[in-house]
Amino acid sequence: MTYPPPYGHPGYPAVGRRPTNSLAIASLVCAFLFAPLGVVFGHMSLSQIRKTGEEGRGLAIAGLVIGYVIMVATVVVVIVSIVAVVLLARSLESFDAENFGGGGVDRIPHSAPPLPPFDPPATLGANCQYLATTEPPSRPVTPPEVGRASTTPAAIPAVLVTDVGDIGLTLDNAKAPCAVRNFTSLAGQHFFDDTRCHRLSLDADLRALQCGDPSGTGTGGPGYRFPGEYPGNQFRLSDPALRTPMVYPRGTLAMANIGPGTNGSQFFLIYDDSLLPPTYPVFGRIDAAGLAVLDTIAAAGVSGGGQSGRPAHGVTIESVRIG
Repeated sequence: MTYPPPYGHPGYPAVGRRPTNSLAIASLVCAFLFAPLGVVFGHMSLSQIRKTGEEGRGLAIAGLVIGYVIMVATVVVVIVSIVAVVLLARSLESFDAENFGGGGVDRIPHSAPPLPPFDPPATLGANCQYLATTEPPSRPVTPPEVGRASTTPAAIPAVLVTDVGDIGLTLDNAKAPCAVRNFTSLAGQHFFDDTRCHRLSLDADLRALQCGDPSGTGTGGPGYRFPGEYPGNQFRLSDPALRTPMVYPRGTLAMANIGPGTNGSQFFLIYDDSLLPPTYPVFGRIDAAGLAVLDTIAAAGVSGGGQSGRPAHGVTIESVRIG
């Protein structure tokens, strides 16, 4: 008995199924796991299939398409994420500046007006008063002479000798004779000698080094207080402008206080344009060399970080020269 061959048809050779290219399978799998590798395997698989005639072209093409789609989607997601992070950072900076940049002064729009032109009041320097406070002086000192203060000479030179460098001043006796008398009196009694400038402000509204407190706490003073002069004396007491911040320009020397009529010994060395109500008496200017010293102090920042506090670059007033 004759049996037919197990495969095919009589008279024809057997035909087997072509194998599937292994790189095509790898391409599809890797497209989901690591898209770039799936793309590489896909191109390699197509090249092999063209040479060997193996199966798997559809798998290789699917691996390529999926790999490229995932790679493009990943790039888009990365770009969108970077843009979102940048926008969020800018938004947070803006929010922080608007809500936490005050440092004790209400946030002021940058369109604030300049200080008013000086119009000498009829009573300028007519009756300087230095009234005792309930707090004792931080260092023994005698209050200045009360009564009339001369407005001549119009300008009086002075120098803050510090361990960081000299800060040259021009005291504006023509505009603020009572404040200048106070400052020169304290300097003559060595009230400022060997005192540390206790506060540096980097706030958007107040960029100044604050000095004049021998206690170094920010609460000390000479044991007396005196009223303000320019620019407050350019307004009526009922004028709302007294509560409106104005630009105190870079290089301004002004009294620091806790309200009208509370001037004592503390003062601001303003190293950049600042925005304050006109209740901080201006009594002088800082020279270019002094501003360079202040810029160095400001660049070092606040001790421990933050926008206001003890300067990281400590500053001690060693003495004050008048004249």
